[in-house]
Amino acid sequence: MHTNGKYPAPKRGILLVNLGSPDSTSVPDVRRYLREFLMDARVIDAPYPVRKMIVELFILPFRPKASAHAYQQIWWEQGSPLVVLSERVQEMLQQKTDLPVALAMRYGNPSIEAGIRELLDHPAGLEEIYLFPLYPHYAMATYETVVEEAVRVLAKLKAGVELTVQPPFYDHPAYIEALVESTRAFLANDYDHLLISYHGIPVRHCKKTDPTGAHCFQTENCCQVASLAHATCYRHQVLKSTAAFVKAAGIPEEKYSLAFQSRLGMDEWLQPATDQELVRLAESGVKKLLVMCPAFVSDCLETLEEIGLRGRETFLEAGGESFHLI
Repeated sequence: MHTNGKYPAPKRGILLVNLGSPDSTSVPDVRRYLREFLMDARVIDAPYPVRKMIVELFILPFRPKASAHAYQQIWWEQGSPLVVLSERVQEMLQQKTDLPVALAMRYGNPSIEAGIRELLDHPAGLEEIYLFPLYPHYAMATYETVVEEAVRVLAKLKAGVELTVQPPFYDHPAYIEALVESTRAFLANDYDHLLISYHGIPVRHCKKTDPTGAHCFQTENCCQVASLAHATCYRHQVLKSTAAFVKAAGIPEEKYSLAFQSRLGMDEWLQPATDQELVRLAESGVKKLLVMCPAFVSDCLETLEEIGLRGRETFLEAGGESFHLI
């Protein structure tokens, strides 16, 4: 929205928040980032002493080196792909509005506190911050933790501004159309199958965010049965996104499947798993595979390295011939 000169600009600022990234591909920077990320109680939802033990004794002594190598494989000259692409989104949005637009990351830099301070320092003064988590779907480890951190920071700063939060946009027509546009050129070519890979979450996270306490994974066909739980159910929202997208794109049922990536730990996660689905598809005769990752609004480690590199290798080694990450 642009002001027309007759009225003062609204005293509102927009804060875009994405997941985050290490400051560099060095092992110390990756370790620092992983510690902040994994110590979030909404990511590893164990009591603090248990979470601290898991992170400090079983993850940080080993994972930073491997993760640093993974980041090195996908790092751009300008920096982290996720951060660079998020900055481009911020710049494009700023060109379309007179409202100040700040960018923050839930983990790493710039922090949510830095983003809020940037908005509060605006010379016009602000009465409201419009928080826009860059996550299409609700999950406690993504959307919810962004909102909670913003609330915490505003209370700490005693800012006295109103906080308005953008709801998950998993079924918004603009989001669905963006998915269709991003796949149009790929779907126009010859392909055997489209794998739609979403970030996975533990099943217990779905249960924890169920406000009824009695629906998610406790009712038969829970995602198809109307419930208040759907407003905060990641799996339901993923299924709704998928259904809306394939309908808009005109993809027949036999030409696509859905899977969940990025498992961590030994707990039960949403199924099927992407790495296993890649093998199944290849072994079932799929030769030309397309893969898209609609849960991510910008390319990142999970798309470029986990799917684009390791996923490609898994599919080709299992007998596939052509792999394209959209």
